[in-house]
This record gives sequence, structure tokens and C-alpha cells, in this order.
Amino acid sequence: MSAVSAEAVSGAVRTGSDARPRSGGEEAAPLAPRAKLLPALAAVYRAQLSRAKVARIPLLFVATFQSVGIMIMMRGVVDGGDEARAVVAGSSVLVVAFVALNLLAQYFGQLRASGGLDHYATLPVPPAAVVLGAAGAYASFTVPGTAVTAVVGSVLFDLPMGHLWVLAAVIPLSGAALAGLGAALGLLAPRQELATLCGQLGMSAALLLGVLPAAHMPAPIAYARDLLPSTYGVEALARSFDASPDWAVVAADLGVCAAVGVVSLAAATWAYRRAAVR
Repeated sequence: MSAVSAEAVSGAVRTGSDARPRSGGEEAAPLAPRAKLLPALAAVYRAQLSRAKVARIPLLFVATFQSVGIMIMMRGVVDGGDEARAVVAGSSVLVVAFVALNLLAQYFGQLRASGGLDHYATLPVPPAAVVLGAAGAYASFTVPGTAVTAVVGSVLFDLPMGHLWVLAAVIPLSGAALAGLGAALGLLAPRQELATLCGQLGMSAALLLGVLPAAHMPAPIAYARDLLPSTYGVEALARSFDASPDWAVVAADLGVCAAVGVVSLAAATWAYRRAAVR
């Protein structure tokens, strides 16, 4: 069954009501007004959170174990300094990429392939609420794994933990940028398999370009690294390990994350509208 928009369903109901009035000459009652963004967003977020917590928690353990394993492996190569900060920051943000980018791309790809968008498309819910609610729910699962990875990495590489409160900004901003990208990939991919492939490729890019120290990369790869949204979250977290961080630069990196998050979530909303009317 092809997905139809809520507006199309509303129009069909109104047309049917006009053609067949109720007995006694009374017209059918008008449809309920469209839900506002914030209440609809909260409802979708709670629904997605309760739905995903059973299925996604084991995968969160996998993401955390993967990031910790990468740091242990890199401990034999990297002793300390800027390289250690890059490894710990990149491994921490990798948890966000695994859940918010990879799993969300798979989820929306599966939802589109199975016709699950029909359910949301027929509800009087703004498209932005569906995208933001799902993205927020998936990004929420990254909080414990990212925090555990950052603490374990700080102990492993003997890095100061006094500024790890920066994670309170890095997680949601990086999560927004990567979740919007993951949702857009899942909704725009013509097949579910391609959505899964795109999500895994994006996570691999976050692994290779985020964990490996930038100083050891060739110039073309370094330019590609600058195009990856999670890079700026990695840089902000890495700078927070300094004894006296340059907070202006940290704020600038987080600002780039926020800007990319707005753009990627807007693109995901457009992709949802496009997929829902097909």
C-alpha cells in the first residue's frame, strides 16, 4: 500500500461526508484540528523511546564496547598528548554516530520499505514532529554509552576529567547533526538495503575520520574530515581535555554542530514529506 498524506486523507473524508450527509440533513462533524508541534513532538518522542528501549539497549552496549575496544587497541600505539585526546574524543562521539546515524538510517529505511510511513502520514501530526521525535529518542540512547566511553578513555590515557561536562553540549548537538543525516539517508534511499549501507558507511566515516588523529591524515582526507558533522563535536571534546581550554574555539565548534544539526533535521523533514506522499 502506498503512503498518503494526512491532507489527502482529510480531503477524502470531507468529500465522502459531502456526498453522503447524515440522516436528518445534518452534515458530518469537521475533522479535528492538526496537532501543534511541541505536543506532537513530545508524544512521538515518548512513543519512540518506549518502543526502542528494549530493542536498542543491546545495540547500545555493542556501540560502547566497540568504542572502548578501539581505545584499548589504540593505547598500544598512542602514548598521550594531542593524539590521545583525539582518540578518546573520537571514540566517545562514535557511540553517537553508531546510534543516531547508523541505526536511525536503518529504522527509517525499514519504515519506508514496510509501509510504516502510512501510519504517521495519516495522523494529524506535523512532519517535523515525527522526524524530531524519532531523532531525539535515538539520540537519547547515546548518553550513557558516550559518558562511559569518555570516562574510561580518560582513565586509560590519563587525561583530566574536570571538563567532561562539555559532553552535556556535545552529545545533543552532535546527535542532532548525525540523527538528521541518518534520517535523511534512510528516507531518501530507494531501497531498505541501501539505507542500511549508507548508515554503515556513515558510521565507518565517523570511525576513520574521527578516531584517527588528524595530524596523520593526508590533505584530501583532512578536507573530507571537515565535511563530517561529528568532526566538530570531536574537536570540541578533545579541546576540553586541555588544562586551560580555549572556550571560544570550543563554542565555535559546538556552534557549527548546532548549525549543521538545524540543516540536517530540516533536510530530514523534507525527505519525510517527500517519502510520505509517494
